Order: sequence, then C-alpha cells, then structure tokens
Amino acid sequence: MSLNLLDTSNWLPLDGLAPGFDANKAPTVQDLAGQQFSVSGDGGPMTFSFDDEEVQWAAASHAGTSTYEAFLVAEELYYAQWQSPQDPELAVSLVLDLLHGRALYIGATLGRATPSSVAVHHDFRPGTLDGYRATGTEISESRALIGRRVEWVYSETHAYEHIYLSPTWYTWQCLAGPERGLADTDSNTVFQVRPGIFVFTWREKVIPCGSVTVADHRDPNAIRSHGSLFGWDEALTEPVHFTFGAHGRLISITQHSPALNPALDPAMRD
Repeated sequence: MSLNLLDTSNWLPLDGLAPGFDANKAPTVQDLAGQQFSVSGDGGPMTFSFDDEEVQWAAASHAGTSTYEAFLVAEELYYAQWQSPQDPELAVSLVLDLLHGRALYIGATLGRATPSSVAVHHDFRPGTLDGYRATGTEISESRALIGRRVEWVYSETHAYEHIYLSPTWYTWQCLAGPERGLADTDSNTVFQVRPGIFVFTWREKVIPCGSVTVADHRDPNAIRSHGSLFGWDEALTEPVHFTFGAHGRLISITQHSPALNPALDPAMRD
C-alpha cells in the first residue's frame, strides 16, 4: 500500500527516525576535558567545566551536571551537545571558538505545540570567552545561507535537501529513507560563527521536534555538519534526544532581483 504523503498523521515520529540516522556522525573528541570556560554576554554570565565524560554548567537560569558529546568543527572550533538529567525537557548546544574567543549557547526547551507555536523553543545567547582575546566578527544572526539549495546525506539510506528561503523559513524534502517524498516548510534561525561556518537551527510543526546543527560550508562540494535532534516520542510522553552528522553538497544558488532579494536587509534594497 502506498503512503499518502499528504496525510501528516502517518509521518514518522522522531523516535522512529533515530535508528541509523547517525551513521555519518563524526567521531567525538575529548579536547575539552579538563578545561573550564566562562562566557560573558548580554544574557549574563555562563560557566562550563568539562571532564572526560561530564560537563558541569550554569547558564540562562539552568544548571546541572550532564554527560556530553563534543565534536571538532574546524581549527579550535568545537560543538558540544547534552541533555539535562535534572530537566529532561532541556537540551543544550554550545559552540566554543577558542581561536577567536567567542561562544554561542543554545538552550532548546521542549513544550507542547499549539496552533500558534511549535513544540521546541531555542534560546540563543552569544558571548565572549573570559581570558581569551576576542577577534574577528561577533557570532550573530546571518542571511548568508538564503538562496542556497543543499543536498544532505546522513547515512546510506537517509538523504534530504534544504532550500534556505528567508531569515524565518526553509523548505526540506526527503530524497531517500523512510520519509522519502515528504516535504515541508518550517521555521529556522541561522547564526554565522566564522566566515562560511554557520549554526543552522530549525523547529518542525508536524513532528514535535527541533534541531541544532553546526555546518561548515566553506567547500561547497564537501559541506560537513554536526547536529542534534530533540523532541517528543510517538506517545508524546518522553523526550527524544540524539546527535547525528551529515555530508552536504551545494546544488544551486537562487539569484533574485536585487529589489526582491530576501538575503538582503530591506533597508539595503532601496
């Protein structure tokens, strides 16, 4: 029997996607073990202390001790991810740029979707690393991905494409895997960490989940991402949290008329 692609009640729950989806995840690293970091920013001070397996942290009115995974994104640029045992409906992503003395904390909180809101909320808090010299540009929201169409391969069986439409929206389509043929347009937020390296986050409205990824787009033919998914299980009773990775390739870039280009700030179109 063929799947009715328009019937969203048949879409795969987050815990059904997990098996095998992490096949292209990069090896974790222990480079952060034994290090302590203090971050200063508009959101107030944040602290993170890592050992081989756990991080003790305090940020954005949350604190605890959690097991973590860390990934090397580029030279002295790390992405760490964990779920709070004290509050299982909170997952934390931390980007540490030790080369430029900057950091980005993202707290993902899991709630209940409503007609006017999705289930996952992302709290973004960029800052600088105390004791490091802050160089380069600040980590901030970016329009640089808008217009790009990228093919992402997560495993031998899972592949998707992303079309980055605007500062608020992107479209995804499953090219291979159990969701093949499914597509939707969901909300996104993008931060630039370094030139060509972005934090891309999204929040789905059909499946109650959200994602944080760190993607290196500097080589359009060998894009690399590291990320996590966080949401409710099929019964909507237990949080599901797992990490993954993908290899990407730039398919095309849409060329808009300058006066209509969503990649440009409206004030720059006049």
